[in-house]
Amino acid sequence: MSEDTPDVPRNPPPPQIEGPPSAPRRGSMVLGILLGTPALYALYFGTTSGIAPDEGYKTFLAGPAAFVPIAVYLAVAVVLAVRPRTSRFGAGLLIGLGVFTLLGGGICVGSLAQMRGLR
Repeated sequence: MSEDTPDVPRNPPPPQIEGPPSAPRRGSMVLGILLGTPALYALYFGTTSGIAPDEGYKTFLAGPAAFVPIAVYLAVAVVLAVRPRTSRFGAGLLIGLGVFTLLGGGICVGSLAQMRGLR
C-alpha cells in the first residue's frame, strides 16, 4: 500500500518554534544594584557606629559586630536570589554587595594611605 492515499487526511506539520521560549522576567537586577549598595552602606554605618574601642564599647564582640550587618544583608540577598519570583532582584543585591566591597575597600585603602602620610 502506498502512504499517499487521498482518503486519509494528513496531519499538519508542527508549528516552527523560533528560538527557545523566553522565561518571564520578574524583578530588576539594576534596581537591586542601585538600591542594594546604598542600603548596605546605610545599614553598615548605621549599625556599627559606636562599636569602635575608642568610643567606649570595649567588648569581645566589637570586632565580629562589624560583620553582622553584612551577614544579614547576604542572607536576605541569597533568599531573594533563590526564589524564582525575586531572583533577578536578589542577584542585583548580590552584585551590590560586590560593589560595596570594591568601593569600601577603595575608601579604606585611601584613608589608610592618608594616615600613613600624617606620621
